[in-house]
Amino acid sequence: MVDKFIPELNKVYFINQYTMLHILKGNGAIQVDFKNYDDWDDRLIFLEKGQYIKFLSDDFLVRKIEFENEDLFKNESVRVLFKHMISLGYINFSECSDCQRYIRDTIIDQPKNILDISSDQWYWQNPFNASADEYQIIFDTKDIIDQQYKNHLSNEDIASLIGAGSKHVHSLVRDKVGLSIKGLLANKRLTQIQKDIAFTDKPIQEIAYDFGYKDPAYFNRLFKQNTGKTPFEFRKDMAFEVEDTFLNELFLLIREFHASQRNVDFYAEKMYISNKTLSKKVRDKLQISIGQLIRQQIIKTSKKLLGEGQSIHETAYQLGFEEANHFSSFFKNHTQQTPSDFLVKKYN
Repeated sequence: MVDKFIPELNKVYFINQYTMLHILKGNGAIQVDFKNYDDWDDRLIFLEKGQYIKFLSDDFLVRKIEFENEDLFKNESVRVLFKHMISLGYINFSECSDCQRYIRDTIIDQPKNILDISSDQWYWQNPFNASADEYQIIFDTKDIIDQQYKNHLSNEDIASLIGAGSKHVHSLVRDKVGLSIKGLLANKRLTQIQKDIAFTDKPIQEIAYDFGYKDPAYFNRLFKQNTGKTPFEFRKDMAFEVEDTFLNELFLLIREFHASQRNVDFYAEKMYISNKTLSKKVRDKLQISIGQLIRQQIIKTSKKLLGEGQSIHETAYQLGFEEANHFSSFFKNHTQQTPSDFLVKKYN
């Protein structure tokens, strides 16, 4: 099913079917499974059943494609899009001309096609710098993690589940993904615990027992060690965030003034709070600084202006840079490509 919608601010959208999202416009961040992302621009995002997404600003426009035929996801090549290892599953839309052509011309009447095209693009991007065979080993391991995350497995338990060559698999996963298998299991377990705390009314003690923790006090200490909050604080804060408009107000200000105002004091004054309070709230909610937010908006606007045909000089001037070369250096520093390279890549 294909749908285009304007998400509600801070509403939790639970994913009940394998889903592809294309954010057509918007400002600010999105949240998926308690992680905030502000680098969603120009990407097709893939979410599997059981995940959730939340939009932290009220001006998003999103195309959503839900895939009803679950047989499609038995394909080992397709699972790389949806089985997230450490971050979002995505492909770069502007680099995938076949994706653009398909979405423009077909209205998604054959969902298998867009998945095949997208998985080809994902392998071409090669996010973990691995071979096709290595990816199958990595995602076979991810299947085990998804099945066993509630169990507190020893290295011997993991080895028996993986089977022959387990030492090689451990080494491969750590080398390519950057985390051990036990670390990935712990991350998956924590995310599912957070979901139970945030989105159910189960007693905390019951959640602890469900995930194999016999001592609720130890569970509480471990949860706070990993999240900075007790389970009770986490549940309370998640409920409050539904009504919190702080980020939306900040994103609107940055969108309006980023070309001329890059000083944190300006935004703190506009929001009637101190510089220190503003910086702390942004860091707590988004895990980045307000300076990074402003710079990201500058990059986003510059890509839009360049894509609309403005010259590099005109774009630099419109965004408050005194010299075009200063803008080019800024752009390259934050995107790893010059404005000229960006345009060549976009249109070729």
